[in-house]
Formats: sequence, structure tokens, C-alpha cells
Amino acid sequence: MKKNKLSKRLQLLSQKIDCNRLYDMQSAINTVKSLASAKFDETIEVSLRLGVDPRHADQMIRGAVVLPHGTGKKVSVAVFAKDLKADEARNAGADIVGDEDLVESIKAGNIAFDIVIATPDMMPFVGKVGRILGPKGIMPNPKTGTVTLDIARAVHNAKSGQVNFRVDKKGNIHSPIGKASFTEDKILDNLVQFIKTINRLKPSTAKGKYIRSSNLSLTMSPSVKLDSQELMDIK
Repeated sequence: MKKNKLSKRLQLLSQKIDCNRLYDMQSAINTVKSLASAKFDETIEVSLRLGVDPRHADQMIRGAVVLPHGTGKKVSVAVFAKDLKADEARNAGADIVGDEDLVESIKAGNIAFDIVIATPDMMPFVGKVGRILGPKGIMPNPKTGTVTLDIARAVHNAKSGQVNFRVDKKGNIHSPIGKASFTEDKILDNLVQFIKTINRLKPSTAKGKYIRSSNLSLTMSPSVKLDSQELMDIK
């Protein structure tokens, strides 16, 4: 019964979308917002298929971007640091700060955080739980600004709406860019900032069209096709 209800709901939502149309960003945002039907504030996500081959190290797209209006999600941050850097992390608003004790806590299954940040000297400790953090996508990495001596800035960015992204084996990237409750202008600002970052990371060795396809969707809705050329023109 639930499956039938779900299918019927998706069918009704699909009727609001022109599957043969490539939507410009503003139209796509307006359409996606009109599809919100869940009993919670759904996340808006952008999905891209890039013309890169992640098997080559120079085409592995990975990084982070601080969205102007955040993601709408309250983020919990854990920091591996000692002494003055630990104090800096706490003062910046980190939720959990530690070193060896944090390693043991993670090994015990206590992972009540969304982002992990570490000072460079703490990476040997972080490495002990790499097999736990890695599959969850929260292993600290210099490319995402989560291995750094500027702990205060890293914590601030994480709390302010930083999203980390990484292309998968098939060249796809997915990222939240806000909530259905956001205004159209805020969603557009976030989307433009995200795409600017993706375009800036285009490898010189990538062949053919860079953004081959792109979609915008809600947590509980079918997706809307974006005009990828409009996205590639964003500088």
C-alpha cells in the first residue's frame, strides 16, 4: 500500500515536469520548490555528470565550497588537535575536540559528527581510524581544507555551510545546495557558487563537454534537467 501511494505521488509530481525540456537555473529552482510535498523540509540537491575519467589522478575532481547561505543543516564538527590548537577549535565552536581519546571514541562506534578536521601533526592518529572515517566520506583531507593549521577558519567554514564533494568512479558529483524552505534567490546564489567551484577545477586534460548532464531535485521528488551549457558558462 505504501509503495503504491509513493508511486502515485511521484507520478503526480512528474506531471509538473517537462521531461523534454532543459531548464535554466531560475526555472528549475522555481519548479523544484513547487514539488515540495514531504512533511519535512526537503533538501535540494544538484547532480552533475562530468566529462572526466577519475581513473587518472589529474582528473579526480575533489574539493570543498562554502555556500553563501549554508545548507540549512546544523553541522556537528569533530577536531583532532592538541594544546593551543585544541583551545582554538573549542573557541571556534567545535563540538568535539580530542586526540588519542577521540581515536578510541571513534573505534567504539561514537560517530556523532558530520565533519572531521585535523591539524597536520594529528594525521597519524586520524590514520588509525581511516578505515572507519573513509567510507563515511569524512576523512580529513588537505584538498577540502580539513587538514590545516588554521583550525578556527576550518571550523567556521564547516559551521557556515561548507560542502565537500568528490567525483565518483563514473564521473558523477552530488551535493546539497539548500532546503525547500529557502528563497529562490538563496538557492540560486548557492547553486552558482557551487558551479563556479566545479568549473574552476576543470582539468586541462578533460576531453569533450565538461558538464555532460545536470539535474536538480528534492529529497522526495523526481529530478529536473538543467541546461548544462548555462552552467558551464558560469565563471
